[in-house]
Amino acid sequence: MDSAYFQYLNYAIYGTAVLVMLTGLYAALVKKSLLKIVIGLSIVDSGLNLLIVTLGYLKGGTAPIFSSGYNGTQTMVDPIPQALVLTAIVIGFGVTAVALSLVIRLWRHHHTLYIDEIKNLKW
Repeated sequence: MDSAYFQYLNYAIYGTAVLVMLTGLYAALVKKSLLKIVIGLSIVDSGLNLLIVTLGYLKGGTAPIFSSGYNGTQTMVDPIPQALVLTAIVIGFGVTAVALSLVIRLWRHHHTLYIDEIKNLKW
């Protein structure tokens, strides 16, 4: 296949990642349920991870592992974005767990998850 096809394929993957992030941002900003807001933020996190992994991809690249068969002329995929995304997945899971625990506490106290109905929150 020619290089132009892979270039358009990269643009399609970038567009998909941005579309996933915009979908999550829409859910986080427009929805009134706290559960939907947390899910929207998790979707934004997933779209950002997809974008970072896609930016680190090289056409024809191999795994970044030096072995006895490595001759120095092979192109390797950059391992830094993969390591960043792996760390971001773990951190995103922790943040989502804490946010969901706060949502559960709010539901137990106010018996609703809708922001409009929770008006008596005072600090």
